[in-house]
Amino acid sequence: MIPQQLISRKRDGLALAPDELRAFLRGYVAGEVAEYQMAAFLMAVVFQGLSDPELSELLDVMVSSGAVLDWPGLDRPVVDKHSTGGVGDKVSLALAPLLAEVGFAVPMISGRGLGHTGGTLDKLEALPGFRTALPLDEFNRIVRKLGLGMIGQTAEIAPLDRRLYDLRNVTGTVPVPPLMATSIMSKKMAEGLDALLLDVKVGSGAFLPDPGAARRLAELMVRLGEGRGIRTVALLTAMDRPLGETVGNALETREALDCLRGGGPGDLRELVLRQAAELVLAAEPGASGPDGLRAAMARAEEVLDSGRPMERFLRLVEAQGGDPVAVESGAWFTRAPVVDVLEASEAGTVTGVEPRGLGEAVVAMGGGRTALDQEIDARVGFRVLATPGQVLQRGQALVEIHAASPEGAELGREAAEKSIAVAPGGAGSGEALPLVVERIGA
Repeated sequence: MIPQQLISRKRDGLALAPDELRAFLRGYVAGEVAEYQMAAFLMAVVFQGLSDPELSELLDVMVSSGAVLDWPGLDRPVVDKHSTGGVGDKVSLALAPLLAEVGFAVPMISGRGLGHTGGTLDKLEALPGFRTALPLDEFNRIVRKLGLGMIGQTAEIAPLDRRLYDLRNVTGTVPVPPLMATSIMSKKMAEGLDALLLDVKVGSGAFLPDPGAARRLAELMVRLGEGRGIRTVALLTAMDRPLGETVGNALETREALDCLRGGGPGDLRELVLRQAAELVLAAEPGASGPDGLRAAMARAEEVLDSGRPMERFLRLVEAQGGDPVAVESGAWFTRAPVVDVLEASEAGTVTGVEPRGLGEAVVAMGGGRTALDQEIDARVGFRVLATPGQVLQRGQALVEIHAASPEGAELGREAAEKSIAVAPGGAGSGEALPLVVERIGA
C-alpha cells in the first residue's frame, strides 16, 4: 500500500479494495501514514464519497481499533443518544440523568465542539473539576453504580475515530455524510448498546442544512445500527434557530441544569422529553402501541419534574471529580468579564435568528477551537432573548453578549446584529421548522 497512490485513486473516484483501505487506515493509527496524507484522503472523500464496501470497512476498522464494552449481569437496557451537532444543543446534559432515572444504563461517550457547534464534553468541563477522561474500568464502575457515565473517547475507544474527529475539525471536512455516520456509529457500537436515538439536525445552523441530505444521513445511520443489532431511531430536529436561549459552554450548562430542575426553555424541555420517550419505545418493546409515544412522554415528564434526575446528576458530578455542592448552588458559574447587550434599534417583528453566525462567533471569541490543542474559554457566548415572531419595542434587549474582552464583545455584537433579523411593523415571522421535523425508524 502506497498512501499517495490510494489517495489519488480516491480523488479520481475509483473504488478502493477493502484490504488496501484497511491497510491505509491501520497505517495511520500506527503512524506510518502522515497527518497530511490522511487530511488529503478526507478531502477526497468530501468530493467522491465512499461506496458501501468502503463505508463498511471504515466503520469496522474504527470499532476494532479499540475496546468494545459489554455489560454482563446488568439488569437494565443500555441506551444512548447522539446529536449531529447544533448551536445551543445542550440536550445530552439533561437527557442522560433523566434516562438513568427512568430505568436505563447510559454509557455516554461524547465529543468536543466541532466546527461552529458546541460539544458535550466542553459543556461538562465548564463544571470545575469534572473529569471527562476516565479509564474504562472506572467508567464501567460508575455506570453500573449510578446508571450513567459521561466521558470522551479514551485511547481505548475507537482511537482511529478520535484522531479523525480532531483532524476533520481543522481541515474543513466535517459535513460529509459517510464520515459523520462512521464517526458517530463507531463510538456508539463500542458502547455495547441495546438502543440508540440519533438527533440529526436540519436547517441553516446544521452541518447538513438540506433536509434531503440530513434524511439520507439519518437513514444511513439507522441502517448501520440496525444491521449490527442496535435498535436505532433517528429524529430530524430543527436547527434554523438556536436550541434554547443560550450559546456557549458555561451558559448552556447552566441552562441544562435549569431543565433538570424542571425549568428551562420550552423547546429544550420538549426535545429532552421526546428523546427520552423514543428511547423508552425502542428499548422496551412492550411500551409501544397506538398511544405509546404520548404515554412514554408523560412518564418521562413525571420523572423529570420529580427532581430525581438532578439528584442523580449531582451524584455523577461527585463521582467524576466535580463539586456537587457548587453545582447545586450555582457557585460554579463564573460570569464573563464583559457582558454587553444588543438592543433593537427600532420597533418591529423578529423574522429570524440565524444560528450559524452565533456559533462561529463563539469560536472566534475563544469558546471553540481553531487548532487541535487550543484551550477554550467556557465563559463566552450569547443569551438570545429574541425569538422568531416576537414583536419588539425600540430599545428592547435582543441578545446578551458574554465576552472575555471588549474586543470579543465587539466581535460578538457584530455577529448578533447579522444573526437577528427584524422587520418593521408587524410583518410575519416567516416559516420556521417544527422542533421535530421527521422521525426515521428501521
